Amino acid sequence: MGGKCPHRKVKKRRFSHKTARRSKFMLKGDDAVYDELVKLAEESKSKPLPLDEDLPGMGQFYCLHCDRYFASEAVMVEHNGSKRHRKRVKLMMGPAPHTQLDAELAAGMGMPDNGPKLMST
Repeated sequence: MGGKCPHRKVKKRRFSHKTARRSKFMLKGDDAVYDELVKLAEESKSKPLPLDEDLPGMGQFYCLHCDRYFASEAVMVEHNGSKRHRKRVKLMMGPAPHTQLDAELAAGMGMPDNGPKLMST
């Protein structure tokens, strides 16, 4: 009796499968999506997306908030009602995501903030 647990290999394989699955679809970060939304709001022009044979639905059905392409309009409408999409939209409508400058200021590496200048008499 003794030895290794027979389920050990299965658990290890399951974990590696999850990590491979997560990185299969490389998505843009929150800050990159936020910058695109700000740029789109400034332009306020909706141009038709270019046709691309490599993307699902020829690249015509794209969710900007989630950075995903869909095969048809029906699938995209179903996605727009999903909990994941609603959370993502709420996240993007809030304050701007943190940047590298914010991190440097928090660590004390950025420009000092000495407060408002006082008037000298």
